[in-house]
Amino acid sequence: MRPFMDQDFLLSTETAKKLYHDYAEKMPIVDYHCHINPKEIAEDVRFENITQLWLGGDHYKWRLMRANGVSEEYITGNAPDKDKFIKWAQTLELAIGNPIYHWSHLELKRYFDYEGILNSETANEVWELCNEKLKDPNLSARGIIRKSNVTLLCTTDDPIDSLEYHIQLANDKSFETKVLPAFRPDEAVNLEKPGYLAYLEKLSKVSNIEINSFASLCEALKARMEFFNSVGCKTSDHGLEFVMYYPASDDEIESIMKRRLAGEIPTEEEILKFKTALLQFLGRENHRLNWVMQLHYGCKRDNNTRMFNKLGPNTGYDCIDNSRNSSAQLADFLNSLEITDQLPKTILYSLNPIDNAAIDTVMGCFQNDSALGKIQHGSAWWFNDHELGMRDHILTLTSTTLISNFVGMLTDSRSFLSYTRHEYFRRILCDVFGNFVETGRFPNDLRVLKKLVEDISYNNSISYFGFDK
Repeated sequence: MRPFMDQDFLLSTETAKKLYHDYAEKMPIVDYHCHINPKEIAEDVRFENITQLWLGGDHYKWRLMRANGVSEEYITGNAPDKDKFIKWAQTLELAIGNPIYHWSHLELKRYFDYEGILNSETANEVWELCNEKLKDPNLSARGIIRKSNVTLLCTTDDPIDSLEYHIQLANDKSFETKVLPAFRPDEAVNLEKPGYLAYLEKLSKVSNIEINSFASLCEALKARMEFFNSVGCKTSDHGLEFVMYYPASDDEIESIMKRRLAGEIPTEEEILKFKTALLQFLGRENHRLNWVMQLHYGCKRDNNTRMFNKLGPNTGYDCIDNSRNSSAQLADFLNSLEITDQLPKTILYSLNPIDNAAIDTVMGCFQNDSALGKIQHGSAWWFNDHELGMRDHILTLTSTTLISNFVGMLTDSRSFLSYTRHEYFRRILCDVFGNFVETGRFPNDLRVLKKLVEDISYNNSISYFGFDK
């Protein structure tokens, strides 16, 4: 019997162990997509206790606690922090096979030097240990980032954001990690939302462009993209139900926009036409600026209306949406930009793992010599960033394309401790490659294997996004 989560955790062959310990483990981290608040980094926030650091805003953990029948008072409510932590420990001990069980114990090992097991019997011990460790200045927000060997991270920022904290961090020579913004214009795209007109007023104000048409909306977004670019932005990010392709004439789009500005809600088909047109515009702007366009899709959000009304969005009530994802529409959308040679470097993420092979075949239609691995299949995401999801994603990539150009893992997290997900991914990657070697499906060529592992872990993301320029 192997010990629980020893140094060779997830590494089942000698080749896998060598690839991980000699190569992958030593590489720094680039986190090109996360939801960390840049204000907390700029202010180098300190955490009073492990609950604030671990459970605040983490809907992964919240979902497990709800599945265990824990009262909302101990999840998002006003229960004392220690009581919340104990409820989490009581839940975690039951989470056999869940990645959060692994992530939690990796975090306890890497940041708190705790080699034991967190459960209902050890909860008080771990509570005291972690809180004592958090008194160390090296476990502040910046300290955790340094300890994780993160050289660069990209936050997720609305077009109306002032980016004041990114500017502050860029001028702060005491912090070595680059913190760059990522342009997330969902609020400008989702014209069906009740607050859309109020949002346009804010966008008009910060861009100094009166938004009274679709053309002026595009000009306002272009102005904000230029501002983001001046602060070092290299990527945009888009959260979509699905990648749609509903082409329409300029006159039709202007008509839809005019009626929306007058307070009318367009039909579903008109909404899709508008979104197609705006995403095409944003894609062309990404190409002009040499940004990477990230498309996250396949999520149905805020499904529990009662709890949404109580807690708001991003509180753990989202699910995989398999109703409309279409590789045909995805291909047509990409082609609509490629046909004028304005398709930017693009990363595709579907929340539905059924889409893996389809994504890989679509992206193969648009690769060329303008950028190495120009179209990417983003890492197993959200409900898929567990061992099975990562292995399936990696194996599909190896089966259908060149995984050598893959830009690797991201955290997609609001937690400063989530960098252990990169370790989790790298161990699985090395185990897959090690298995190929030891079953005779790839030669034991360490020169090539070393390059593959180091590039996927770090180097590819640096060159693909242009972080080295």
